[in-house]
Amino acid sequence: MRLIRGARGVALGVCGVLLAGGCTGSGGTAAKKTSSVDAAARALLARRATAVLHHDRAAFLAGIDPAATRFRTQQREVFTDLADVPLAAWSYQLVRTGAFALPPTADGSSRTAAEVRLSYRLRGYDSSPVVSTAYLTLARHGTRWYLAGDDDGDASGHRTAVQIWDQGPVRVVRGTHSLVLGLGSEKTLRGYADDADKAVPEVRHAFGSGWPGSVVIEAPSTLDQMAALLSAKPADYRDIAAVTTGEGGGNAAAPADRVVLNPAAFGELSAFGRQVVLTHETTHVATRLSTTASTPLWLSEGVADWVAYRDSGRTAREIAPELAADVEAGRTPAALPTDADFRSTAKGLAQAYEGGWLACRMIADQWSPDTLTTFYRAVAKGGTLDSHLRASLGIGLADFTAKWRAYVEQELG
Repeated sequence: MRLIRGARGVALGVCGVLLAGGCTGSGGTAAKKTSSVDAAARALLARRATAVLHHDRAAFLAGIDPAATRFRTQQREVFTDLADVPLAAWSYQLVRTGAFALPPTADGSSRTAAEVRLSYRLRGYDSSPVVSTAYLTLARHGTRWYLAGDDDGDASGHRTAVQIWDQGPVRVVRGTHSLVLGLGSEKTLRGYADDADKAVPEVRHAFGSGWPGSVVIEAPSTLDQMAALLSAKPADYRDIAAVTTGEGGGNAAAPADRVVLNPAAFGELSAFGRQVVLTHETTHVATRLSTTASTPLWLSEGVADWVAYRDSGRTAREIAPELAADVEAGRTPAALPTDADFRSTAKGLAQAYEGGWLACRMIADQWSPDTLTTFYRAVAKGGTLDSHLRASLGIGLADFTAKWRAYVEQELG
């Protein structure tokens, strides 16, 4: 995540699936009904996936309930908006039917709510799929099942994840090391790709190989659209220029990363600021497999800023003005920033970033850049921070904190 600175099991009952009119008959009958509905749902979703991959508009719309006119219009638009996205794979997994209760229909026809996992990969960029959850309403007319909606579960908290092609026609811009999926002008999207193309070599130089060496950017047109992509409140990201999905922790089975831009905040930055943001976020992409729940945010965000600023030529006071003001006022932080300090709404968010950056910069300066990256990878494996500091730097957490406080005062005082 990068803010603006200086220049984001339900228990089944006897029926197993909820249909309009409830469940009657023996357990065996109910099980057959469940199996029949699930089989029909899987077949419907398989046809839909094939239609997407083969750009078959007629087949795609054939699976939409003719009576669900609003949803049918929406899905017609989604199919068009998705047309240029370079898909290598697209599939659905039915998690369950009867995901939530639906009100009975006026004509007594059968419906069920399905929880579904969508998986997709972008050609040439994703080695692992992006996976999201959708809650789809299925309706039966005669002997055939159709998709009839994707927002009937909103009121009960069963919200379908928003994708950028749900928000408008997606333009695709390819860079040397980047792919931009966006809703803005081609000129604007090309600028994002150019900045990302500069960022990738910088990150590779600082953190090495062992990652894809490319970055995928999603560029919505508004803050509200960005928040929808992140399933978040717009106010929480008003001053955040960009977020890398899943940046707080990863593992070998981690999904593909996306850098999601806040067009308003990103647009307020200078050329230098934009480059810093995209280098920072690209570092999160590169460190994904070396970042776990054991990695404190001061380290993951600090390393991202260290890479972004290391060759900037800017002074510490220029890069960390908020923390410099605190030091000047006699408010040198007593401890390293906590994970809570990095919440998008936290007071002193800028100081948390600046403090994390200086901690990582200190390791690189007083030990070595290789020591910093080795320490980063070691922390991800688990164990205490104190033990990793002792193994990598030769000092424990208390001494490291004291050394960092002195470094902050030296650089910013």
